Amino acid sequence: MNRILEKAKQLYALEGCAFAPVSGHEGGRNRIVTVSRNGEKQYVLRISALGDRDENDYLAETEFVRFLAENGAPVADVIPSVHGRLVERMEVDGKAVYVSLFAYAKGMLLADNGYRYREGAPLSEYFYNTGKALGAIHRLSKAYAPVHRRPDYFDKYNMEYLDRLIPDEYGELKTAVAKRLESFRALPQDNGCYGLIHFDFSDGNYHIDMETGAITVFDFDNCMNCWYMFDLANLWLHNEGWTRHKTEPGKRFALMRQCFDLQLQGYKSETDLLEEMVEKLPLFIDMVLIENIVDELECCAREGEAPDREDIEDAAECLIHGIPYAGIGQRS
Repeated sequence: MNRILEKAKQLYALEGCAFAPVSGHEGGRNRIVTVSRNGEKQYVLRISALGDRDENDYLAETEFVRFLAENGAPVADVIPSVHGRLVERMEVDGKAVYVSLFAYAKGMLLADNGYRYREGAPLSEYFYNTGKALGAIHRLSKAYAPVHRRPDYFDKYNMEYLDRLIPDEYGELKTAVAKRLESFRALPQDNGCYGLIHFDFSDGNYHIDMETGAITVFDFDNCMNCWYMFDLANLWLHNEGWTRHKTEPGKRFALMRQCFDLQLQGYKSETDLLEEMVEKLPLFIDMVLIENIVDELECCAREGEAPDREDIEDAAECLIHGIPYAGIGQRS
């Protein structure tokens, strides 16, 4: 790590800065280091050495982030190296390591504020602003012409790959996933509903300015060409934490809808959204559930561990038994 940091200082003119590694979360793919100057966090250095992605993947991601930032989207911009490159490749112990530097997103994680929104502001502002931030990203994605291209959804989410990834004892799950993939293939893929998306849009990947409520999005490491509704469905699912105090399923589901409606209002202030796609929200929630299961199984594979059935059983049950909306509203 020290060799990488010393090289990064030269590549990004960071002499005199303080480097502080960030504790990785479970399943994390990269090593993250905050870079401070004069006691103030200014940058985030990302070090990628997992080996499952190549330089094209990182270039495609960072070029998209740069396009979004240059066109006014609320994202943490990528900072070029002294050579003008958005991605720098290093050779460390015979392995390729890819390094990128990003601006530090102003504000803080909601979790770091105890999941309390900014004092004196209505929570409705938060939901509206998250939708608006996502809408701005999607609006620009519709106009984006990539130089380097990120994968399409079916490049990864296909049964040839998933049949190998999902253990054979999960036969019912494999059948349910295959059925959903057929439904996904029938969806339109025109520019108005399908393009390069964040693919992990949640409160762990944006900061909130607690003075203004402004949101700054980061971590496009999973960005993929997919349906815009995937990001919205993921947002819908992450509203669950705001509603779990409701013990009666119907009231809980109504509150989920209320939160999501505010997000849709913010989203539509930035870009169009076909009502026929919104009506397919339950199908896109299933798409998110599949992604969650795949992510868990891939993490286990990387760590050489057998999957824990408890980590995927809720999502698997919803897919196998056709329980809509991830079961929220159907049970307490």
